Amino acid sequence: MLDSTHYTDLPQDLHLREGRTQERSLLTRQQLIDAARQVFARDGFEKASIHDISSLAGKTRGAFYTHFEGKEDVFFAIFEQYLADGQEQFRQRLQDAHTREERIAALAAHLVDIVEDKERSLLALEFKMYVLRHPQDQPRLTVLHAAVCRRGCSTHVEELLPELFLPAGSIENRRQVAQIGAIVDGLALNRLFDPGSLDTETLLTQASAGIQALM
Repeated sequence: MLDSTHYTDLPQDLHLREGRTQERSLLTRQQLIDAARQVFARDGFEKASIHDISSLAGKTRGAFYTHFEGKEDVFFAIFEQYLADGQEQFRQRLQDAHTREERIAALAAHLVDIVEDKERSLLALEFKMYVLRHPQDQPRLTVLHAAVCRRGCSTHVEELLPELFLPAGSIENRRQVAQIGAIVDGLALNRLFDPGSLDTETLLTQASAGIQALM
């Protein structure tokens, strides 16, 4: 006679197995993202290969393509992760910022954190240089890049500082977001080129002035 309890336990066992499979999948994806971040910073976006990314992560090319369509896809995953991590840090900064001036100072400090993250700055500049070298892909990639930046900005800047930004989705708002990106890129490029010329205090002054000019 068959033991009916064996069949009763099946759904729970299946659920546990599915949970473990999902955990392994998320872990593999994160390992590939971490490896891609290192390879892009080391070799540049153009020269980085999916083989090198997969090997550094200890995974196969097949595993890479299970999670990402290609280098561009994993690049945007890296930046979306940067934006998600930055959201919580920015929230913490705003807890003690009550006046408009204090909130602008908090945003400036947040931008300086981004500028002083050498790996992140290198990745952003590398990707933009790649796009410029491949004009046939530029319209598509710039649209994708802008979408990621707008999504990140609306999530952890516009929603937390609505009084500083024009209505989301408007042309003026898009210009504000683009100009903030230009401030970050300009400061990051000059700091990478000549680190001694831009200390933290100077960066804060420049970032604050740039933000004030946009408001």
